[in-house]
Amino acid sequence: MSYDNALPPGRPRYDRQMWREVGYLLCGLPMGIIGFVLTVTGLSLGLGMMFTIVGFWVLAGALIAIRGFGVLERGLVRSLLDVDIPEPLPVGALQGKQVSFWKRAFALLSDGLAWRTALYLVIRLPWGIFTFTVALVSTLVLWPLLPWIARGLTTVDRLLAAALLAPAALTERVRELEEDRGTVVDSAAADLRRIERDLHDGAQARLVALAMDLGLAKEKLAEDPEAAAKMVSDAHGEVKVVLQELRDLARGIHPAVLTDRGLDAALSSVATRCTVPGGARVSVDLDGRPDSAVEGIAYFVVSELLTNISKHARAQVATVDVWRAEDALMLQIRDDGVGGATEAPGGGLAGLADRVRAVDGIFVVDSPVGGPTSVSVELPWHTRGATAR
Repeated sequence: MSYDNALPPGRPRYDRQMWREVGYLLCGLPMGIIGFVLTVTGLSLGLGMMFTIVGFWVLAGALIAIRGFGVLERGLVRSLLDVDIPEPLPVGALQGKQVSFWKRAFALLSDGLAWRTALYLVIRLPWGIFTFTVALVSTLVLWPLLPWIARGLTTVDRLLAAALLAPAALTERVRELEEDRGTVVDSAAADLRRIERDLHDGAQARLVALAMDLGLAKEKLAEDPEAAAKMVSDAHGEVKVVLQELRDLARGIHPAVLTDRGLDAALSSVATRCTVPGGARVSVDLDGRPDSAVEGIAYFVVSELLTNISKHARAQVATVDVWRAEDALMLQIRDDGVGGATEAPGGGLAGLADRVRAVDGIFVVDSPVGGPTSVSVELPWHTRGATAR
């Protein structure tokens, strides 16, 4: 966690925030005593008996209790000092969900957060005695200076908590990847359901009807050739409709033009289907091709946004600009419509944002009521683990 995020908000003053800070300082002594006794007793017993199996379990239990006490400390820091320190992943999460019991036990003994929390709880007692005394005296004797004293002391608490109680950067990265994986899985499941529905309600139903019509035509072929010929002609027209539906469905998954010719041609094709009166203008300035997964996300985002513009924006003109900025693929989609688009949970824009953020991208919507609307997207040129073209 960055120290900048742990700095106190606003200037010191006599307000609710000051009293929350004073309350935290007064909690320092009892919390410090409990945490210190827990840490020193548990670690001393565990380390002192490490040559026996009992000592191993005592030490493991002490670290579990220390981690649990760290949850209380982070809760106090969040509620009273307005520092949002995230909770850590369970012990062993970095090794996967299917690790053995012993691997989890050894992961606990090597857990950096547990040992940092132990250090924090040892420091907390002498510092808590000092802050408790100063806060108590200040509320009685140094009342005019109380906001500044409380702010100064709790600034140290904020920095200590941010340095020792926050999960490591790797742990946070694992959390982000777990959340992104869940988002991608949900999006993929939704896409599969959409494809299944489109096939069932569209092409499949038409093919069933087509098979029945051809069966009837076969029966009439001998007794009424003209009627049979007409039925075959109608079936031929139906085949063309089914083929077009399948092409549209395939285009929605991953169009062939994107694979063969890249974003410029694919987005130009998408723009021709935008129904705003003034049309959609596409400008692509790329010196190469990003990873195929990034191309697919970019295509899908632009396609969905242009569809939304056609349906909801009441715009006259839409523009799409695509360019490369160092190792990032930049997209900006704008329209002169009525605005008011929001990234509401469960909405279409939120789904697009999830897809973009799943690959560490950035998705920003600027759509004041009355318009215009601008959606800016930044995608990595190369995804992790991918090979450049």
